[in-house]
Amino acid sequence: MVEDQEIKTTVSPFAIREGEIKTFDGKDGYVSINQIIQKINLGHIGDIHFKILDLVNEFEFLTSRQIFQVLQHKGVDIKSQDKLNTKLEQLVKTKILTRYYFTSEDGKGIYRIYCMEKMGKYLLTSKEVECKWQPTDNTKPVALIKKRLAGNQVIIAYMRKAKNFKSYKVKTPITAKVNAKTFKGHGEVTISKSGKSLNLIFECVRREEEWEKKFVDRMRLYKDFLENFVQFDSGYETRPQLILVCEDDKHMVETFKEIVKNKLELEDIKIYFTTDLKQNAITLDKSLTEFAKNEETGKFVAKNVEFKILE
Repeated sequence: MVEDQEIKTTVSPFAIREGEIKTFDGKDGYVSINQIIQKINLGHIGDIHFKILDLVNEFEFLTSRQIFQVLQHKGVDIKSQDKLNTKLEQLVKTKILTRYYFTSEDGKGIYRIYCMEKMGKYLLTSKEVECKWQPTDNTKPVALIKKRLAGNQVIIAYMRKAKNFKSYKVKTPITAKVNAKTFKGHGEVTISKSGKSLNLIFECVRREEEWEKKFVDRMRLYKDFLENFVQFDSGYETRPQLILVCEDDKHMVETFKEIVKNKLELEDIKIYFTTDLKQNAITLDKSLTEFAKNEETGKFVAKNVEFKILE
């Protein structure tokens, strides 16, 4: 498998492309649960298949590369990406998982995404594993799926590259106090060093239709939560650090302008920015950016943040 730092693309695979649609690439027809049980009894579906199923249940949408990276991190001997792809094909053919790809005027996307299917939920439920999947989950629009994929990629990058990585959550429930509204971030990572822990919460911003308005609405909720934070709000012992994950460097600037224009700066709280492709670096200690005001000119300047706790 090509290592992250060897990937040469200048455009994130999780960026929004104009006119993009999601195209079904799964299995048509009917597969009975008895057929699946037979394959399990014969050993054609085994422990690794169930580990893959557990990951897709947890992360909701994953590419085969992401699945491979998480399995590697968890110490599962998957041999190679090709071996994994064979097992994914088996899961798709038995309708335990299903598969999609994205198409636009530029052509097909370069990757497939995997998500739950009805038979997968049956199998997890039989193992007493919580599975909240509903068939309508697979009808989510492209932008929501790409936010999930981008959030998952950030989690995986920290999981694999941050030496002080402690734990992660895929969906972080957060309650804005004044609005009395609970919403979910796109991922959370806990970093621990010298007995101290820091929670990083990731909000993925995509250039979807009316993205500025949608982003502003989300930032108002974050502002409410972070500025009014007291210990143990939404389960946090200390106030978490918000990181906005943008499509590219230009998008970081566009996103920051929306914050300033709508007066959404956080009082005495820094907001950090990053992009999808910055997660491909060998280390993440220089992957974050902040916009600081130049006191002489009054203009904001983007500068890299050396985040020592990530070393």
